Amino acid sequence: MDDESIRQTIFYHETTKHNYHRYARGPGYMDWSSQPDPFRRFSGAPVVYLPAIVADESPPYREIFKPGAVPPEPLTAHGVSRFLELSLAVSAWKQAGDVRWALRSNPSSGNLHPTEGYLVLPSVEGFDAGSGVYHYCAREHALERRAGFSAETWSGLTRGFPPGTFLAGLTSIHWREAWKYGERAFRYCQHDVGHALAAYRVASATLGWNAVLLEEMDDPGLSRLFGIDREADFQGAEREHPDLVCAVFPNTARAETILGLDPAAVSKIAGGEWAGRANRLSHDARAWDIIDAVAHATWKSGGTVSLKSPCRVTGFDRERETVGLCEGIPSARSERVTARQIVRQRRSAVAFDGMTHIDAREFYRILSHTAPLMSPNVPWDVIAWSPRIHFCLFVHRVRGLPPGLYFLVRDPEKLGRLKSAFKLEFAWEEPDGCPAGLGLYLLQKGDFRGLATQVSCTQGIAGDGAFSLGMIAEFSASLEEYGAWFYRRLFWESGMAGQALYLAAEEAGVRGTGIGCYFDDPVHQILGIEGNAFQSLYHFTVGGPVEDGRLTTLPAYPWSR
Repeated sequence: MDDESIRQTIFYHETTKHNYHRYARGPGYMDWSSQPDPFRRFSGAPVVYLPAIVADESPPYREIFKPGAVPPEPLTAHGVSRFLELSLAVSAWKQAGDVRWALRSNPSSGNLHPTEGYLVLPSVEGFDAGSGVYHYCAREHALERRAGFSAETWSGLTRGFPPGTFLAGLTSIHWREAWKYGERAFRYCQHDVGHALAAYRVASATLGWNAVLLEEMDDPGLSRLFGIDREADFQGAEREHPDLVCAVFPNTARAETILGLDPAAVSKIAGGEWAGRANRLSHDARAWDIIDAVAHATWKSGGTVSLKSPCRVTGFDRERETVGLCEGIPSARSERVTARQIVRQRRSAVAFDGMTHIDAREFYRILSHTAPLMSPNVPWDVIAWSPRIHFCLFVHRVRGLPPGLYFLVRDPEKLGRLKSAFKLEFAWEEPDGCPAGLGLYLLQKGDFRGLATQVSCTQGIAGDGAFSLGMIAEFSASLEEYGAWFYRRLFWESGMAGQALYLAAEEAGVRGTGIGCYFDDPVHQILGIEGNAFQSLYHFTVGGPVEDGRLTTLPAYPWSR
């Protein structure tokens, strides 16, 4: 595709209003009864069951945000099990009558979970299967061994990385979202990648590990590394799209080497022996040409311009004078609540009570977890680019703050540009008592509950919570600076912000939920935005949840309490 075709494809996909497409049933879910290995992705691949996690060994939730506060655990099979439990695993089962469904540590649009997890492991203590490429099976909390390699190959692959490193990757099966959401499925898959990327970072922090997104890897390289470019292994099955790979390593590492995987070693792994063939998810899959077109337009190839500031290991030491912002604001939760408790209790609220208020200090604390230049490192130190997502907030029930329209500028250097792009009559006043440097501004006082509901596809949760928000991306400038491939990363950043909001809301004793259905243009009109300089990418809301008493909660795994 030429540059103009790519630009038109992305802008069409971004502005399409096909929110409501549905099939009568859910062909995107696995038809378990027809599969030779009913709980697995790859039939015929050796399965390695991970150690059971029967006790909460995680640190207090607040500790994971303090640089160096959690000493690094050694890389063992038990540590890998804990890492996956708090990132991609099943956290509970819900049941209503004869219908049962799983909840996961990583949130997903419509609970459809198009995101697949991969690990590339060296020789690990307690892990007899050996070094290799593994696919994660959340239902069984097990790994499918797709390929093996020698210690020499691993050494070449990760030359310059700290000892104790392993790789954690993500791919997407677009059909899992497309059967329900049609054209917008590509966007929702990217949101979920962002959710899972933040979940990787939080999980690594609980073990005293760092994580960094390896931006030097392009999409063909990722496909070779994870074996998803193997035509024979996916014959007749839905294909996976490469998303990302992270290096995970002890937080005590201070290497100066720019982290990148050796292409020759990747090729050597790709040319080795692989096991397993992908199971087909559905027998009546329908092609959505626009999804394939956008995936092609945003493909990151070897000739793509990379980020200007690749992450170094030393880049994780973002100890700023303001890093204690969250720590200085009281929380409704006990300081002893563990990270595992917060992650595993995270839920997407389905309704709010329309009455619950939160204190302004708690509100500031929640927002501070989403401000990369203000907040503790986690999860924002996993990515290299400066913030491109900002929040348009509808504040309804926050004690100490007048209801109204607010804006959170997540990068203070963008304040002038945002002011000039928005309505001239906005006040841009910092609220009384707001922590210095948070970047929160009051634009206009008033009751915005009805408007918040309307722009979120008339969903009551946007007006019934304590506050809701729309994530506004620096859109055209980001694509011009980096290229079309950065389109996906804008959604990743918004998904990461969503995961940070989910967990911060749980710590505050309330609950959050992402809103994927919203009306782009009315949000832009509220702010006075014109053109494609800024685009609304994701909505979110936080409040007092209404629990459904008809549902039964069951443990995630047989060994879970």
